[in-house]
This record gives sequence, structure tokens and C-alpha cells, in this order.
Amino acid sequence: MDVGELGCDLLSATGRKFLRGPRGIGFLYVAERLIPDLEPPFLDLHSAEWTSPGRYRIRSDARRFESWEANVAAKIGLGVAVDQALGWGLAAIEQRVSALAAGLREQLRERPGVRVHDRGEALCGIVTFTVDGIPAPHVVERLRQAQVNTSVSYAGSSRLDLPHRGLAEVVRASVHYYNNDDDLDRLLNTLPSPA
Repeated sequence: MDVGELGCDLLSATGRKFLRGPRGIGFLYVAERLIPDLEPPFLDLHSAEWTSPGRYRIRSDARRFESWEANVAAKIGLGVAVDQALGWGLAAIEQRVSALAAGLREQLRERPGVRVHDRGEALCGIVTFTVDGIPAPHVVERLRQAQVNTSVSYAGSSRLDLPHRGLAEVVRASVHYYNNDDDLDRLLNTLPSPA
């Protein structure tokens, strides 16, 4: 991603989602011209210099957003995740994830009583669906018993979308490049029948 080409001033991203890095680590980009105007939410002796008993000076560089107590293992894990993604190639990952997700959506739509809820021109690797008459948490638990990892997205965390479509909850399956057809088949074969 070229933040200059995008005209991006601020960018933050978690390392865990599709990058597959550890939890609790991520990226922050701040345009250099904005750094002096932003004060971090907390300060320590890494992000600021204690100049007298009642005064401090915040660092002038991006390190003002870091803290001394950092999870070094998570930083290393994030670096490994970045290296792995670059090794696969971002275009290849996007193509693989898009193809797997499209295949899963197509197979889910063929199932009676299963509704796919994804919208948009360019769909990602997150596939959301419901099974008629069965609460999403029950579907997720059934899938978990077959070692299929899914989650529930609730209207409370999707206020701009789900409530407007009359949806209280959906099952969320997130495919990735390491998934294969057997994984998708296990999901499909474990789905409960509509009530």
C-alpha cells in the first residue's frame, strides 16, 4: 500500500486478521507533518523525556506512539507474518482467498434454508450467512465441534449494516490461502439443517 499515492494521513491496522500475525500488535502510520499535533494516549520514558519534576517533552518522531513495555515476541511474529505474506505474494493471496470465498458462497447459496448476506462489488474472504431457524451461535458451536473455526457477528458490532437489513446476527467464516476444498467441505457437511 502506498500511503502517498492514496493521500493517506493516518493508517492503523491490526496484525492478526488476514496478515495472520499475533494478537496485540499492529501498524500505525502517521504523516510526518501531523506528528507534532498528535499526543499519544499515554506516555512513558520511551515516548517522552522527563525534563523536570512537573514537565516532560514528547518525542518529535513516530516513537512517541510506542511504549517502553513492548511485546518483542509479538513484533518478531508480526515480522514473520509479513515475510510469509510477501513470500506467497499479495496478488496470489488475494486471488486464492477470493476464489475460496466465492466457491463457499456459491455452495452455501445452493443449500436450502441457508442465506448468504455478503454485499458489494468486490467481496473479500469473509463469508457471512444464516441458517433458517437456527441461531448463529448454535451454528458456530456445531461447526466448532467439527473443528471448523467460525464466529458470530452481532448487530451490536455492525450498527451501520445488520440492523438495517433486519439481521440480529450472522455466522462469519473467514477463509484464507491456507484453506483447501476439504476445509470447505467439512464446513458444508457439518452445517445443521434449517429448522
